[in-house]
Amino acid sequence: MNKLMIVAVIGALSTTMLTVSTEAAAQTETTTKPAGKAVAKRPQPRRLIKRKENPAKEAKVDPVPEGSEKWSCKDGLAFEMKGDMKRDQIVTVHWANKNYKLPRETTTTGADRFHDAASGMDLVVIPTKAMLFQDKDSSRLADECKTAAMLEGSPAPTQSNAINKSN
Repeated sequence: MNKLMIVAVIGALSTTMLTVSTEAAAQTETTTKPAGKAVAKRPQPRRLIKRKENPAKEAKVDPVPEGSEKWSCKDGLAFEMKGDMKRDQIVTVHWANKNYKLPRETTTTGADRFHDAASGMDLVVIPTKAMLFQDKDSSRLADECKTAAMLEGSPAPTQSNAINKSN
């Protein structure tokens, strides 16, 4: 009895699909217009009530942390960073009007890496430069970033450089 009921439901659905698909094909054939004539677009209705600006909903702008150091990058980009890369386990990076707290990640290459999985921000610092990445779309946000001291020839203030100087 159950098998007979299942076969009846499948048959009814198949018949319905055939009917719907032929009606849909007939509608597309009658609504197509010749390619040579331009079709006038309907004007979009204008909004009668203008929205009031809501400062609470506007994009938040985080202040640059006090005591942060500016890193100038290629293509005129820059970010500010607060924290001592030689000893701090979390640094604050101010990028695109937002502050990101990035915890230190251990590496085997000697580079200092600060990565926050929640925001997707990733800061990698090698002795000659820093790079800022975004995990969400796998893009490099800023490259060739250097502090004012690095522009004068000093290496980046990384843990590996601090260890090398103490030996």
